[in-house]
Amino acid sequence: MKKPAVFMDRDGTVNEQMGYINHPDRFVLLPGVGKAIHLLNEAGFLTIIVTNQSGVARGYFPVDLVYQVHEKMKRLIKKDGATLDGIYFCPHYPQGKVSPYGTPCDCRKPGIGLIREAEASFDIDMDNSWVIGDRSTDIKMAHRAGLKGILVKTGYGRGDLKYVFPEFPFQPSHVAEDLLDAVKWILG
Repeated sequence: MKKPAVFMDRDGTVNEQMGYINHPDRFVLLPGVGKAIHLLNEAGFLTIIVTNQSGVARGYFPVDLVYQVHEKMKRLIKKDGATLDGIYFCPHYPQGKVSPYGTPCDCRKPGIGLIREAEASFDIDMDNSWVIGDRSTDIKMAHRAGLKGILVKTGYGRGDLKYVFPEFPFQPSHVAEDLLDAVKWILG
């Protein structure tokens, strides 16, 4: 039986935006995130992280660090009874210096490769699924995948809302204060 999914950006949406998370100690969960994901779990949504992590290709940190950070994220949200169904990340960057990651790809947002990967792993009701993120690239990815996109004002959200979206061809279906606000809007 198909289930709807919420595809969530990581940096700036789930955790504080502070540039490259090059150490697990720099990963700081935003307030209300565990509760938001728990609400989605209870409502029967698949909860899936989709995130660009080009720091791997740029040589800022090894790919293993991304997995360490994701383990920390899972531990932190578990305190609120929340779980993630999937975490998909793009380690690529076309001008990256670390092989084999310094190449063009279709998984780097706003490409939809990460969503297609999730679709191959889960039976997703795409008609009732959402993307939540803090960047114009998240909303563009949502449109390219035929999904509804919610922009959160955390991370880069406020700046993108003011300076990027007035001229941007892809607009969010909704603008929310943060992930919890976005989830409550979806469920409401």
